[in-house]
Amino acid sequence: MNVLNVSRPKKEKKLPDILSHEEIEKIFDVVDNLKHKAILMMVYSAGLRVGEGVSLSIKDIDSMRMLIHIRQGKGKKDRYTVLSHVALDVLRKYFKKYRPNQWLFEGAEESQHITERSAQKIFKKACEKANIKKDVSIHSLRHSFATHLLEAGTDLRYIQELLGHQNSKTTEIYIHVTKKSIENIQSPLDRL
Repeated sequence: MNVLNVSRPKKEKKLPDILSHEEIEKIFDVVDNLKHKAILMMVYSAGLRVGEGVSLSIKDIDSMRMLIHIRQGKGKKDRYTVLSHVALDVLRKYFKKYRPNQWLFEGAEESQHITERSAQKIFKKACEKANIKKDVSIHSLRHSFATHLLEAGTDLRYIQELLGHQNSKTTEIYIHVTKKSIENIQSPLDRL
């Protein structure tokens, strides 16, 4: 048998679970801790990877230009993404209360930022409290951000830029999960 002719098994192509606007709102509503709410809002409102969200420093927030500077994201690339007005209001309240020094979301020690695992636990607890039954993780906030932008008519190229995707094929997965793309299609049964 020639080993070079053995085909590899196909990789599964699973679509991400997307949270609706109502589910996102429920998650934010049940979070009482201001720091936890600020973390979750930043991840969703800017489409951040969890590692990008927890490692934000104070200098990364540009409230004058309403931008967030992501430094050395995936692939060691810098990029800018949007800063939400709602998230900025929560951040300002959080900042007044917690007075972080270097990291926006400090961990147990001021010299360290909160861990990705801590952010994941915050999200999981919020979903349980909000009675969200979908199989979602904190990364689902990023998927939901992209899908909601696409449903609102944002050009896929801009979404690609905001997410920091190098390849447009990576961003195109959101075409498959947006309800806008299939809501206008009528089943042949409904035409009978």
